[in-house]
Amino acid sequence: MSLKLMYITNRPEVALIAEENGVDRIFVDMEYIGKAKRQGNLDTVQNHHTIQDIAVLRQVLTRSELLVRVNPIHEKTDAYCSSEEEIEAAIRAGADILMLPFFKTVAEVKRFLRIVDGRARTMLLLETPEAVEALDEILAIPGIDEIHIGINDLSIGYGKRFMFELLTDGTVERLCRKMQLAGMFYGFGGIASLGRGLVPAEMIIREHYRLGSRMAILSRSFCNVDQFSDLNAIEEIFFRGVREIRTLEKECAAHTRYFTDNRKDLDEAVKAVVSGMPRKEKPKCVF
Repeated sequence: MSLKLMYITNRPEVALIAEENGVDRIFVDMEYIGKAKRQGNLDTVQNHHTIQDIAVLRQVLTRSELLVRVNPIHEKTDAYCSSEEEIEAAIRAGADILMLPFFKTVAEVKRFLRIVDGRARTMLLLETPEAVEALDEILAIPGIDEIHIGINDLSIGYGKRFMFELLTDGTVERLCRKMQLAGMFYGFGGIASLGRGLVPAEMIIREHYRLGSRMAILSRSFCNVDQFSDLNAIEEIFFRGVREIRTLEKECAAHTRYFTDNRKDLDEAVKAVVSGMPRKEKPKCVF
């Protein structure tokens, strides 16, 4: 079965292009609480999407699911509303799937599920070492529909210099195997267009198939819409890029024997990136 491809945007015209070219989920990203502090020195995007963005996209999407990343569990302050208020508003605006990021405890997961109360599908973003330690207990909680491994923040939490080290040191594989045994729908990280990325996207996609992953984010390296004013150029990127990914997936589904060789190639590619980094360089993000 093909990977569920997700793309982050709050622009309805871009969302429609993605949908028309086979992107399965349009991803509204409302997370901002604490994110600038932990990722402020990295080349990452902090989107600050809003409830209004959910409502606008709900009106235009006909096939793609609407995925919304809310903020980590938090209380109400003068600066922002509570998790209960935020999640309630996201559901009312039309979210199909709600993603909880940067949780650390079983209690946070249970609170999230209690607030959602079955009114949307639920996805956990597993991206802290604390959450990894609690994974066995988390997998026993009813009401979790999906788990996505967030290798950007998880690599920071483990002090890695390059996020794809988590693929080569066995961390992602151990997590995937646990979730596979539990019957969980899961995925990890993001992918660029084929032929692009510090580590070629082809290697990452093959690793998704080897590990039984079912979903991936189309990264900023796949299509950075800020670099284009012409929607036709964006259309061409999605038309070509998604089709190339789907073609490679057919190869992955038909030929499983080459996964061992791909894993060796991936190990070498990640080591090459890490060996080229200055010793004091901060963790590198390619999304």
